[in-house]
Amino acid sequence: MTPAPSPDPAAPLLLFDSGVGGLSVLAKVRAVLPQAPVIYVADNAGLPYGDKTEAQIAARVSGLLGRLTERLRPRLVCIACNTASTIALAAVREVLEVPIVGTVPAIKPAAAMTRTGVIGLLGTAATIRQAYVDKLEAEFAHDKLLLRHGAPELVAAAEAKLRGETVDEAIYHRAAQALRDMPGGERIDTVVLACTHFPLVRDELGLAFGPGVQFIDGSDGIARRIAYLTEGQPWQRARPDLAMFTRGGADVDMLGPALAAQGLDRVEIF
Repeated sequence: MTPAPSPDPAAPLLLFDSGVGGLSVLAKVRAVLPQAPVIYVADNAGLPYGDKTEAQIAARVSGLLGRLTERLRPRLVCIACNTASTIALAAVREVLEVPIVGTVPAIKPAAAMTRTGVIGLLGTAATIRQAYVDKLEAEFAHDKLLLRHGAPELVAAAEAKLRGETVDEAIYHRAAQALRDMPGGERIDTVVLACTHFPLVRDELGLAFGPGVQFIDGSDGIARRIAYLTEGQPWQRARPDLAMFTRGGADVDMLGPALAAQGLDRVEIF
């Protein structure tokens, strides 16, 4: 068998999310692959994904990633969005000829971490209702109590925080209280952040939940998977890394400092 040719050293990693949540994943990727060129794509014209139907999300994500990979020629695509991954990952893998890494709720490590046996899961409304999440629960947390809550306010809060805006702290307390109010919720000691936006407001959620609660998300595992799939490949950053948005506007301009902090020094509208 002829070995696969090495990719162009300048071929980037493509990270895709509905907004800026995927920056929490990018930070972990930077830690293990600092030399990797990156293009970060935010489908902010479609934000939020959590209130869309499965058919809408699958069609939108597949279409966008098809056009993006044709234009940008990435060596690997990371869908840094739990909602898009739990709904569209299989469909995207069928149509794209590059490695695809998805993002799924970190239920398995949460089940290993919990001491009380009660786990909270915060995600979008679309994510928490997916059969994929049911499958993860049945496989890894069948002997635990998994309490799910859709918290779309947290997506908007994370976006606003990265724009430098003031966010009402009541948003975080409402998310925490919604889980606490469920039967068994007072015993939650581990919370799965099943949306890549939510680690961006981890500190605020920590204050809302109070002491004794630990948080887990899938970003470390994603970074390890990307490093494994690209092991031994050459890297060359021919140009400054790029952030692309599907819609321009003042809100995108306000994200400049947050993007620069993640090494994304160029911004374009796709």
